[in-house]
Amino acid sequence: MPTNNETAAADTAANSTEPAIRFENVSKSFGSNLVLDDLNFTVAKGDRVTLIGPSGSGKTTILRLVMTLTEATDGYIFIDGEPLTHVERNERRVELKEKHKNEVRKRIGMVFQHFNLFPNMTVLENLIEAPIHVLKMPKNEAIEKARELLERVGLADKENAHPRSLSGGQQQRVAIARALAMDPDILLLDEVTSALDPEIIGEVLNILRDIAANTDITMLIVTHEMQFAKDVSNRVLMFDHGHIIEEGTPKDIFNNPEQQRTKDFLSAVVGGID
Repeated sequence: MPTNNETAAADTAANSTEPAIRFENVSKSFGSNLVLDDLNFTVAKGDRVTLIGPSGSGKTTILRLVMTLTEATDGYIFIDGEPLTHVERNERRVELKEKHKNEVRKRIGMVFQHFNLFPNMTVLENLIEAPIHVLKMPKNEAIEKARELLERVGLADKENAHPRSLSGGQQQRVAIARALAMDPDILLLDEVTSALDPEIIGEVLNILRDIAANTDITMLIVTHEMQFAKDVSNRVLMFDHGHIIEEGTPKDIFNNPEQQRTKDFLSAVVGGID
């Protein structure tokens, strides 16, 4: 059971102006490899924040920490002001109970690079599985919502198909719909186009642009598609060796970066950003 303090924190967070995501002195090591080093940053509610930087700079690790797929070595992560996995008590870093983590995690959806659909389930079954079993949504309500989302991503005719019969772009659109089926406050996007053929990247990015334009979902994005980052984000963070070395609006970062490392990275990857 959550402690009184944890319950109070949840009640306070629900009515506060706390950021959607807050990292406080977060470090993450894999063995002797320090991936994130005393990281501090926030994502305001409704913001679209994109993380850019070279491979191995810690970007995907940040998403995995927010999704609780891995845990920080040190520091604290807060969702709407509520501690995600650890809290400080009596000057000690104390892990919270799994039940608490699960409750907070319900507010977060993630779309992965490699789709991660259940291959033995139909498209519709993929979408209703978590709402029914995690959110305890009535089955008929979950089905109705799933069909609306499939219509939104242009796959209304695929509800009885299995993932293996779909193209990569179609599978990723199903994965986006599955994440939205949980009504998340926060949507994490991890290189969602990197496994797709170039000619179908646009259809996936257009759906995400529509979500960004027409919902108030907070989005934390890792992408190598710089034009997408420019179109969707209101803030861009440049990472290198586990640190934020520069941040600003897309216009600031893409048109007038201050740090030489940012300039070098963008000159290597941007290509034809307008």
